Amino acid sequence: MTSDPNSDPVIEAFDGDVLVITLNRPAKRNALSLGLCRALESAVREAATRARAIVLTGAGSTFCAGADLDGVYGEEFLEAHYGMLAAITGSDIPVIAAVNGPAIGGGTQLAAACDLRVASAAARFAVPTARNGLAVDPWTIRRLAELVGGGHARGILLAAETLDLPAALACGLVQREGELADAIALARDLSALAPLSLTYAKRVLNSPHLADDDAGLRAQFLACFTSADAAEADAARREGRRPVFRGR
Repeated sequence: MTSDPNSDPVIEAFDGDVLVITLNRPAKRNALSLGLCRALESAVREAATRARAIVLTGAGSTFCAGADLDGVYGEEFLEAHYGMLAAITGSDIPVIAAVNGPAIGGGTQLAAACDLRVASAAARFAVPTARNGLAVDPWTIRRLAELVGGGHARGILLAAETLDLPAALACGLVQREGELADAIALARDLSALAPLSLTYAKRVLNSPHLADDDAGLRAQFLACFTSADAAEADAARREGRRPVFRGR
């Protein structure tokens, strides 16, 4: 990134152990460019060593208007776009979307990749590929079906329906109504929880293809029970205090 934050595709700011990442193309309604996708992927991948949770939001009045169709839109962009989404789902720490306005197309994909979503009254969700002759990958279709149910996913993808906040809350796409401050407060709550437990749960939720007896998954499961954090939780219960988890 350059020294001028106004030229950076994303802006990073810490709130305690929470890293707030802001998509910073307000003049383009935070449309996804090649540079923004790469910058966001890099920020998310580096965050696990510096933060306990991430909040992702948009500058201005839009969360993300989708792909920037005025920019480069080919194989290189698609690789960067899906690399960005994979970084979010694969992050060891929770990622919360603070949806401050419309999340259209790639914006809905971006919000769906996050672990939880807090949205304002101005939020709107849509994947209008049937209106513009484009398509989203199978992961996005399955992810939407998992989050909102098959019927709602068909409405979004086949009928090109737009969900407002009440509809998004009702179908489970959004967990809480609120502004950026509310998303940060939720992230602070998560940052006080046991990191190994959160990482394990997130891996299971985001890896439905893994068998229940997968060796790596079982090792991660058992590690939670033998961790220093589990011992700390037991000590905190006996001592009548809140546990302080270290992620080990």
